[in-house]
Amino acid sequence: MSDTTSAATDTAIEASPDALRGALRETILFAELDDGQLDHIAAAGNVQSLQRNVVLFEEGDEPGEFYLVLSGRVAIAQESDDGRESLLAVLGPGELFGEMGFLDGHNRSAQARALEESDVLVVPYAELRLLYENHPTALWSAVQLLARRLRATDQALSDTVFLDVMGRTAKRLLEMAGDRDEFEMPLTQEELASMVGASRERVNKAIHAFVRLGWITHDHRHYKITNRKNLTLRAR
Repeated sequence: MSDTTSAATDTAIEASPDALRGALRETILFAELDDGQLDHIAAAGNVQSLQRNVVLFEEGDEPGEFYLVLSGRVAIAQESDDGRESLLAVLGPGELFGEMGFLDGHNRSAQARALEESDVLVVPYAELRLLYENHPTALWSAVQLLARRLRATDQALSDTVFLDVMGRTAKRLLEMAGDRDEFEMPLTQEELASMVGASRERVNKAIHAFVRLGWITHDHRHYKITNRKNLTLRAR
């Protein structure tokens, strides 16, 4: 597992109300709220600027707030008893996390840490509680969010069963790239292997195979997709 840094080292920064309102509105959870409601939620939170490997919370911690990624990327991970890490998700701008503790009342089910320099909006659960008490119909958005989480879990299980290591590696590379053909890999080799669910050696072998086939090129963490069509086909 990568070395981590205490969240106590992060720094609060300022963000414009318009920017925070827009970021909240882009999420499933808050898409249907009016400007006043969004401004109230944003004002109750604070924006934190994080360095790579800063930990926002650990698995088992008592929850008290949720987070919205404004920039950068955040990893959600679990650790086995023998110290091995499973990287469950990599979250980018516009994605929420940390809301499960509010919805089910349990402690954190995973660790969250910054994969690169990132900004996150941190909002206390008390604001969600106030929102749902005053506007019960807003809970339908929470149901939609939970449904999306369940679909993502189903897809991950399906990938494990039906895709081999090369297929899963191709899929993760495409996820990291998004709409871009050139991108910087935010993960170390160990983190990428953890997300694929295979050894570092097998994932590196898959990447080298894609290079030989002319589907990608890479120099350290800089990747370029040169044949997206074939890489996409291999990810299915």
